[in-house]
Amino acid sequence: MKTEKTKGLRPLKPRPLHQIASEIALDWTTPWFGAVPYLRAMATLTSINDSYGLDSAKSIVAYFLSNATTWRGETARRVKKELNAILKEVQSR
Repeated sequence: MKTEKTKGLRPLKPRPLHQIASEIALDWTTPWFGAVPYLRAMATLTSINDSYGLDSAKSIVAYFLSNATTWRGETARRVKKELNAILKEVQSR
């Protein structure tokens, strides 16, 4: 239900995946080796609807998240939440 405050407002567009990957690389300076290929792939993607070779951006983000459990801290929590929200948005369509 739309209220007066939200009437006509569109949801914010998610950040490009390459921008998120850049932030991750700046914060997580020694990523776990299992996350590295997915982080590199995300650095080449713009949208969750893109693909990297034969892999979908959805699977790359999901595999990155499953391999990023050792990445901790404020930035990690915020970015993981953002990536999960992007995945959830795609799955709800």
